[in-house]
Amino acid sequence: MRRKRTISLEQGLYIAGIVILAAGLPLLLFYLSLPEETFSACVLYDTFGIYCPGCGGSRAVRALLSGDIGTALYYHPIVPYAAILFLAFMLSHTLHLCSRGRVKGLRFHSWFLYAALFIIILNFMIKNILKFCFEIVVF
Repeated sequence: MRRKRTISLEQGLYIAGIVILAAGLPLLLFYLSLPEETFSACVLYDTFGIYCPGCGGSRAVRALLSGDIGTALYYHPIVPYAAILFLAFMLSHTLHLCSRGRVKGLRFHSWFLYAALFIIILNFMIKNILKFCFEIVVF
């Protein structure tokens, strides 16, 4: 009787990352070719006057893809965090496959998600505190 082969969480995430890269690369190139005026403003900001937890994400992606990491951090720090984590994960698992297991791939830890959530909430709070308490507009 043959045993059913299962894939680990890391293997599944690696496969998903390859699919995202394959599908996302053409979309990213198209995204970079669009003028910045093409994108709509934040509905939450326009309606209620507060920054949403994702405000600045699109500008951060454009800045990061242009190589401006500092500006990307300013617009939304979750974008560089996610990009670094994604690249480290994909590179380490590619090395793991190429070395036939001699190099260990980065393991998934739930604290990666908790750190991301913390960054998003902190960014949301800081932007809105600056706006409402000190009348500093972050854009």
